[in-house]
Amino acid sequence: MSMEAEYNNRARVPEHPRHIEGWARDAAAWRAACPQVELGLAYGPGEREKLDLFLPDEAPDAPLALFIHGGYWKALDRSFASHCARGPNGRGIAVALPSYDLCPAVSIATIVDQMRAAALFLWRRRRQRMLAIGHSAGGQLAAMLLATDWAALDPTAPADLVHAALPISGVFELAPLLSTSVAEGLHLTTETAHALSPRFLPCPARPLHCLVGGEESGEYLRQSRDMAAAWGGGFEAAPGADHFTVIAPLAEPESGLTRTAERLARGLSSKLKR
Repeated sequence: MSMEAEYNNRARVPEHPRHIEGWARDAAAWRAACPQVELGLAYGPGEREKLDLFLPDEAPDAPLALFIHGGYWKALDRSFASHCARGPNGRGIAVALPSYDLCPAVSIATIVDQMRAAALFLWRRRRQRMLAIGHSAGGQLAAMLLATDWAALDPTAPADLVHAALPISGVFELAPLLSTSVAEGLHLTTETAHALSPRFLPCPARPLHCLVGGEESGEYLRQSRDMAAAWGGGFEAAPGADHFTVIAPLAEPESGLTRTAERLARGLSSKLKR
């Protein structure tokens, strides 16, 4: 088996530039059309440590989801994913989309810390638990948030601040990347790859649902299946979807993926008193 072929998604889907262009177009359209949106909220001091918050119309206490974009920790930002809030917004779910610094300027461990900072920023602002959704590299980050002991980072936060996770086409074991071109610039060693692999962390005993495109590589299918089994979560392979089309249903309020996100988000506790 060629690990390069299994994990190089851009090579596997030659038409990926068209999909990414479509993301940018659809994301800009939802930023303009969303009834309530707060753009560029700073959750940290860096230029990329900002998030956009998309709110459903007339639902100030809506359940909250945090959507983390992909790009193998090396590419893109929140502006390519705004349309992933459209479906959940249509079902009464608020969605925050953060950017983060990219490798090789920083390590994956730093990005994990930034996503924790984004979640804590939302907690201090809204006093809500949240669902973590993430695509590709964002799937790894969403799982890392699910496993975080939040009270250890902020005594005001509940230990289950991220109460559920919906990783989409995630990478949960990083060691297989070490022999591929994907590893360039990620600052990974055998030790750090293991430490940053949620597959090998203790099960957090919180809801997890792993979704992957049915047309993705055998390794991507295996990783999501094994991750779900390790943490007692759900596993789903979306028929006909590849690594880039798998997130498309999040733009549609009536899609099965959006309904799964709503179910997980509405399983969270309601807004807590200050």
